[in-house]
Amino acid sequence: MKEWILILMGLLGTLGFSLLFHVTGRKLIAIALGGAASTAIYLLILNLTDQKAAALLVSTAAIGILAEIFARIYKAPVISFLVPMLVPLIPGSDLYYTTSFLIRGQSTLFAQRAESLLIQAGAIAFGIILVSCVTHIRKKE
Repeated sequence: MKEWILILMGLLGTLGFSLLFHVTGRKLIAIALGGAASTAIYLLILNLTDQKAAALLVSTAAIGILAEIFARIYKAPVISFLVPMLVPLIPGSDLYYTTSFLIRGQSTLFAQRAESLLIQAGAIAFGIILVSCVTHIRKKE
């Protein structure tokens, strides 16, 4: 039950972020469903591996592929789909706690959280770059 609530929140968060940037119509629905998909894929991989970075990498790559498909269907830039669909994957709590430990002067806890946060951010970036590179290579063929 908890997973369905998280997936619904992923959909609603993506929907709200898209509305903030004046996305309308069929694109809005596609992006919102993509946000739900990003959350669902993340939770599935996290349950299988119990590693946040792996779950973020796989879900980001999957959403990157979906964004490329949507961009071609709707004849719009990939980034207009990719960024909103990745919003549910942002490691907000880890960022919060990392900053909190830094401000409180708890350097050991800060270092542990910062390392984890950088690995997660790297996984997201690598997933985006991987799909982008493969797509560009395939276009040249």
